[in-house]
Amino acid sequence: MTTPSNRPARPRRPRRKPVIPTAPIALDARGESLSAVLRDVFADFDAQVGAVVDEVTLTVRPVDVRAVCRIARQHPDIDCGYLRCLSVVDYVERLEVNYHLFSLDKRHKFAVKINLPPDEPVVPSIVSIWRGANWFEREAHDLFGVVFEGHPDMSPLLLYDGFEGFPGRKSFPFHDYDEW
Repeated sequence: MTTPSNRPARPRRPRRKPVIPTAPIALDARGESLSAVLRDVFADFDAQVGAVVDEVTLTVRPVDVRAVCRIARQHPDIDCGYLRCLSVVDYVERLEVNYHLFSLDKRHKFAVKINLPPDEPVVPSIVSIWRGANWFEREAHDLFGVVFEGHPDMSPLLLYDGFEGFPGRKSFPFHDYDEW
């Protein structure tokens, strides 16, 4: 009988090299159709429709994000009733907040993107549109310092009260951090 401690080691397979796509993957018919709808619906906004890999993106001004999200949820051709995720990306010179939306009925997805200055990252809260944004916004506040105006409770979610700095940012000094 063999046990994990006396079992002979399996030979390791060589690691595959990662495949990095050199050209963007084109949108499928659903993505192209959604892009056209977004251009039409958000024509009155200073919005840019684009694509990253296989997902449609809509870049808007921070002041417009609440109105854009409300329309994305309520407009019958978009119908994004589900906020999949809210993420923040630190590009050093700017913070990009991404709202990843999905339509359960229409089976399409896209991301609403906004750019914020890193010294004063303030954007309206969307908790009144999707209650699930509550913890996402609190996490973004803890890790990146993004302030969501109108949020009902910006108390720390991941960090303790009094924690200094924003550990999600590239400028955070991890080497100077001591656990207590």
